[in-house]
Amino acid sequence: MFDELKEVVKEFLKKLFSSRLFALAVIFTLMYAGLIGKLFDLQIIHGDEYQQSYMQRTEKMVTAPGTRGNIYDRNGKLLAYNELAYSVTIQDLGDYPRPADRNAMIYRLVTILERRGEKVEGKLEIAINEQGEMYFTTTSKASHKRFLLNFYGISSEKLDDASGRYPSDITAREAFELKKSSGRDGYNLNDMKDEEGNPLELTDQTALDMINIIYTMKLTEYQKYESTTVATNVSRETMTEIHENAADLKGVSVEESYIRVYNDSLYFSPIIGYTGKVQEEQVDRLNEQWREEENKKGKNLTEEDEKYNLNDVVGRIGIEQYMELDLQGEKGYTKMYVDNMGRPREVIEQQDAKAGNDVYLTIDRDLQIATYKLMEQQLAGIITKFLVNEDVDPATVKDGSKKPIPVKNAYYQLINNNVLSLEAMAEPDASSVENKIYSTYTSSKTQILTDIKNELLSPHARAMNDLPEDMKSYMNYIYSFLASEETGIIKRDKIDTSSEEYLSWKEGTISLRDYIYSGISGNWIDTTKLDSENKYSNADDSFAQLVDYICVHLEEDGKFTKRMFRYLINNEVIRGSELCLALFDQGVLEPDPGAQAALAGGDSVYAYNFIKKKISNLELTPAQLALDPCTAGAVVTDVRTGEVLALVSYPSYDNNKMSGSVDAAYFAKLQNDMSNPLYNNATQAIKAPGSTFKPITAVAALEEGVISLTDTIECTGSYDLSSPPINCWVFPGRHGVEDIVTGIQNSCNVVFAELGHRLSLTEDGTYSSEKGLEAIRKYASMFGLDHTSGIELPETEPHLTTEDPERSAMGQGTNSYSNVQLSRYISAVANRGTVFELSLLDKLTDSDGNLIEDYTPETSSQIEAKTSTWDAVQSGIRRVVTEGSAKSVFAGSHVEVAGKTGTAQEDRSRSNHAFFVSFAPYSNPEIAVTVNIPYGYAGTNAASLGKQIYEYYYGYTSFEEIVGSGALSASNSSVEE
Repeated sequence: MFDELKEVVKEFLKKLFSSRLFALAVIFTLMYAGLIGKLFDLQIIHGDEYQQSYMQRTEKMVTAPGTRGNIYDRNGKLLAYNELAYSVTIQDLGDYPRPADRNAMIYRLVTILERRGEKVEGKLEIAINEQGEMYFTTTSKASHKRFLLNFYGISSEKLDDASGRYPSDITAREAFELKKSSGRDGYNLNDMKDEEGNPLELTDQTALDMINIIYTMKLTEYQKYESTTVATNVSRETMTEIHENAADLKGVSVEESYIRVYNDSLYFSPIIGYTGKVQEEQVDRLNEQWREEENKKGKNLTEEDEKYNLNDVVGRIGIEQYMELDLQGEKGYTKMYVDNMGRPREVIEQQDAKAGNDVYLTIDRDLQIATYKLMEQQLAGIITKFLVNEDVDPATVKDGSKKPIPVKNAYYQLINNNVLSLEAMAEPDASSVENKIYSTYTSSKTQILTDIKNELLSPHARAMNDLPEDMKSYMNYIYSFLASEETGIIKRDKIDTSSEEYLSWKEGTISLRDYIYSGISGNWIDTTKLDSENKYSNADDSFAQLVDYICVHLEEDGKFTKRMFRYLINNEVIRGSELCLALFDQGVLEPDPGAQAALAGGDSVYAYNFIKKKISNLELTPAQLALDPCTAGAVVTDVRTGEVLALVSYPSYDNNKMSGSVDAAYFAKLQNDMSNPLYNNATQAIKAPGSTFKPITAVAALEEGVISLTDTIECTGSYDLSSPPINCWVFPGRHGVEDIVTGIQNSCNVVFAELGHRLSLTEDGTYSSEKGLEAIRKYASMFGLDHTSGIELPETEPHLTTEDPERSAMGQGTNSYSNVQLSRYISAVANRGTVFELSLLDKLTDSDGNLIEDYTPETSSQIEAKTSTWDAVQSGIRRVVTEGSAKSVFAGSHVEVAGKTGTAQEDRSRSNHAFFVSFAPYSNPEIAVTVNIPYGYAGTNAASLGKQIYEYYYGYTSFEEIVGSGALSASNSSVEE
């Protein structure tokens, strides 16, 4: 039996081994055994090792910003510093590969942020105003173009190409809808659904915040291992809620950060400026500047070395921008391995960040604040002096030092400059007074629009000169609207300016209706802009469509609304007392039951006295009302060193709301503010200097030998050698016989016109205006007026005169200089010839207080003039204060001031500009004070402010007294120097 079994097995094996399947089975068995062995080795024996080898293939470096340096005043008082805060960041870790999942997560994040009152920030240059209208936040055409290129993700050649896919004239709303859409360029927000699968309705703000986050992430998506900040300085409640929802917010973190804080921001923002996220076009420039500075120190950096990237916060304007490389700290870094999804796996090297250097300014903090306060008080004093309870057109008063301010102008400015909010008046919880104002406005608006439409459609439309004042104003507004670049319906360049219709329009003897009809037939009215589907075959149809277009626009036009208010207030349809009451209802003024009860009586005299008192007490500021004058600038300079002790511009703004992430609503408010708070009146406002220029002419005349100290010139009240004749400000009076010192003291136009004339005479007595102008420009240049002052801020270039030597010698012609430029010039007069490059920088230290650099203003040039020339000019300037136009202003002054007032009229419909240049003490000059008040009526008003600055600087007035004071008295002088 065993043998039989053996034979069976033998036979089986023989068949098995001889079978081709056996060889195959052996091969497969060996293969599977090898595979199982390899898998065991990979997963069990060396699993961790191979996993790490697979995951850790990319080395990346993540940077951490260094703390920005502080900014101090000259006495070590802190002006700008960093405060610990928390920021919400988001990082693409690959957890949401589908757009729908990504959008759902971002929606959850934005919902939390909005519920907690946080502001989403990013690179999307689109915002929503209070009326729900979208607008671009770009600040220039160049920045807008750069945004559009990034928005579309294209090169500049494709913008406005033939495909029409990338238009540059896209509106903010259209751009928003494009990104919201589900198209090729959209983020699929329209496809979002709630938890029950129903379409999700997003508010515009929520959708915009989501688009902002996605857009910003896409700009930096090549840096997956770095996070994108979406909200800064968030509350602890926000932090807590985000942490509680971490499972549904993958990639979202709350990180420590710093925000820039500015002390006394209102007074220092024009100097210090603010910080913000670096703009794309700045990155390369900043890196290049950094490499240049580092290479000067002996380093050998190449273009591959970079300090700045798109996530950095940098100085945007002011000292923050000028000292950026010093203030910006050194970044720390962490070198790490990251996996294929950008997730950190192992830290291999780390270096801590280093704080930036500290900057000390030459500015005296208390002097800066005191000057700003005094400036506001002086402006309020001028306004209250000329505020009248009368219906009078200031343009009819020729004397620029006496133009009245009708109180109805002040009432109107409450609406026109957005002190009162019409939107708030339309709210359901508005007060009865607000309801009444708004109801009167809406009913009047309906009637006005009906009247406008009837006038335009009437076959007997009245000529412009025959219209009532308000209707004429409305028709002019309509014409300007149609001819604006944005509307483009009236093509100004195609109008035949020799046509009868054009000449009649200029003379006001034709109606707007008839003039537009002539434009339709003359082809300078572009009706294709009306976006109508119908093609109108005749002029009547086209005009009717145009009128409908106009009425629709006027219905929503905020500027036209304000124009209507002008006449509603003028005609007392809406009364000043009602607007004053609304100031209490909207929180502009603190409650005052007595005043509110009196205003409710509707007494116009009481309302006038009420608003005058509020202006005087600075409860309503010149900046809020934006009447003439509402702006001013002042500079205080150490004449011995060229250091600027105060540089003040009124009005100003809160740079805390501009730093880091600009508050779009606040920025829009500033841009629409008629007092122009973003404009630096000490450095950017250039005006004809008027009589403040006359000391330069005196130096030129004495040094060129066209007059001696004993020579005299007789002032007859008018200078007849010029055409037209030049009247002295004292005309029809006269100054009589004057020498050069008396001429400066009296600021005599005849004396200085004659000096300008003499400087224009050649050796043989031939008159050459160019010779005179060349001499005036030469000496103006010697005093530094041919270039900017040297301060570390943006500054308008000065303009040397190019015409009329006689008037140029008086500070007119085309002379045009800023306050700070005049400050350098008068400092050179005070120190007898040293012209400094003025500076705002005192010193630079490291974060531990160790001195790095001690700044000293450079000497631009040295004026070589005779001692007798300096004696005469300084004596004349001193006598302006003791015997001349500023005598009454400085009567009883404790400070020995030498100064020169100046008055110039730029616009005959408005008041004069006021200037004052000065130095003190006269016997041993230490500081110079220059003041400019655009539309400030008379130079003595500027001198009055100058006097108050000196009184404070030399300790005769305390800081507390200034801060607690109201309006200062305006000058009674009507001198027009």
